[in-house]
Amino acid sequence: MAWERIDGYRVMDFGNPGESRDTLLDFVFNGNKRATAGLLEDYIQDGEEIESVGEIQVVIGSSNEALGKIQITRVEVVNFDEVSDEFALAEAEGDLTGDDFRRSHTEFWESCGVQVSGDTQIVCIYFDLIEKY
Repeated sequence: MAWERIDGYRVMDFGNPGESRDTLLDFVFNGNKRATAGLLEDYIQDGEEIESVGEIQVVIGSSNEALGKIQITRVEVVNFDEVSDEFALAEAEGDLTGDDFRRSHTEFWESCGVQVSGDTQIVCIYFDLIEKY
């Protein structure tokens, strides 16, 4: 299943629709959040390519409305147990270390019915906000 596109750009949705997404979008648009993580398995299952440096994506809200654009600045695929402190801080969701990231994201993914382990492949995406609608 291909990911949604708006005006030819792939969309970036943060968290789950509702309060979770609204909170993360506030972090993006207030300038704190400059990274996000995804499961490599989701890309494989959906037949999507991993983001590439320079790619522009449309940020969507809980009702799938376009809210702005980000540009990808760096992409790394790492094992879950190798997510760095640097990434955790850039993600700006309250995690100060890679260990914090692993605790909070294990809880999030398990709440979505996904089991993660130390060797689960994580796509770490760094970005800049380039436009807010």
